[in-house]
Amino acid sequence: MRRNLLIGLGVVVALAVIWMAWPAHEDRGRPRFFADQTYNFEAIRVFNDVAAAGGDTGEGMQALAGVKAGDAEGWYAAWSAAGDRTMALAARTKNALDKGNALLRAHTYYRSAEFFLDPHDPKRSSVWNKNVGAFYRGLDALGISYQRITVPYGRYHLNAVYYQGPAGSETRPLLVVVGGYDSTLEELYLGVGAAALKHGYSVLTYEGPGQGSVIREQGLAFQPDWEKPNGAVLDAFLASHPKPAKIVLLGESLGGYLAPRAAAFDPRIDAVVAYDTFFDGYAVAARHVPKFAFWLHDHHYDGALNFLSGLNKDPGATWAQKNGQWVFGLKDPFDVIAAFKAYRLAPVASRIRADVLILNGADDHFVPPGQPEEFRKSLVNARSVKMVTFDRLSGGSEHCQLGAPSLWQATLFDWMAEKFPG
Repeated sequence: MRRNLLIGLGVVVALAVIWMAWPAHEDRGRPRFFADQTYNFEAIRVFNDVAAAGGDTGEGMQALAGVKAGDAEGWYAAWSAAGDRTMALAARTKNALDKGNALLRAHTYYRSAEFFLDPHDPKRSSVWNKNVGAFYRGLDALGISYQRITVPYGRYHLNAVYYQGPAGSETRPLLVVVGGYDSTLEELYLGVGAAALKHGYSVLTYEGPGQGSVIREQGLAFQPDWEKPNGAVLDAFLASHPKPAKIVLLGESLGGYLAPRAAAFDPRIDAVVAYDTFFDGYAVAARHVPKFAFWLHDHHYDGALNFLSGLNKDPGATWAQKNGQWVFGLKDPFDVIAAFKAYRLAPVASRIRADVLILNGADDHFVPPGQPEEFRKSLVNARSVKMVTFDRLSGGSEHCQLGAPSLWQATLFDWMAEKFPG
């Protein structure tokens, strides 16, 4: 009996020694939320707005906890719940500053909740309305001055929001901002508008065909000749506001095509910012499509191609395809790639005579390497061209420098002050 007790004690001591001597797992920080690039990018997109009071780290981390990459319904449930919690916080908050900030955070969470849902999912309409409502209620609570502008556009209308800058802004350039493939009008304020106001500039944000409420509520799809919607917005603005000293047009993501395209045809634009580069839309759209898919399409095996497309479980590819069908107004998934053939700057870049700032990230997962340099070389008649590439160590290597707004904004506002001093 005693012998067995001693043996048992020895085993326990040995196990304890092994347990204590066993190398501990190194607890190292990680630069990513998800291994999947699309889900990781959209998570960063939420935290990108923290700097402008459009998000909170703790709220965002709790929302992400347990979310599985590729689970659109789980993503929706997590972020819509975060939005609801933050709306409840706003409702019981008495002071206007914290109430307004909570409403802007709720706007961001609702915007993110919608993102991965099928374009025709009925839940999108409800969460969209919550997103937009929270945003303008937030601005009102914070006392931020803004003017919503309806822009006539044939039998449709576009939408813009004008944010009057501080005293002296009338002598400085007006910053006009347009988004891209999935942007919303309201998030443009958090992305750059709030920072521009702090830097002393007035800001005009707008949404055109294929964007925001224009596609959701009117069904008006994207068009490549962006000088038309951009021109309509400027016409409507200038009809009721004094002509600004200068106009700087900034395009975000696909806006890196839209803004330069507009500048090529509109001499009222004094400077254009491609944030990021989108020089050849077809090369962007075809970048990750396997070659056999093009062979099937060229040989009219579209049935087989659509079948294989339906089997693709990659979240990024699935989202890009469905979003493209929606915003371009197309039925066939492969037609989305072909639609991007019209979104090329090479044929019009030589017409741009404004100052140009090109921003790009070294790890951009949308834009192929080399496009920024191609764009730079094509600007043979621009008044000046500056190109800035952000590397991984800087924190700005993602598409549109998401996660590092202060980094790229410092470059933008230094450049604007240099080009248009005083």
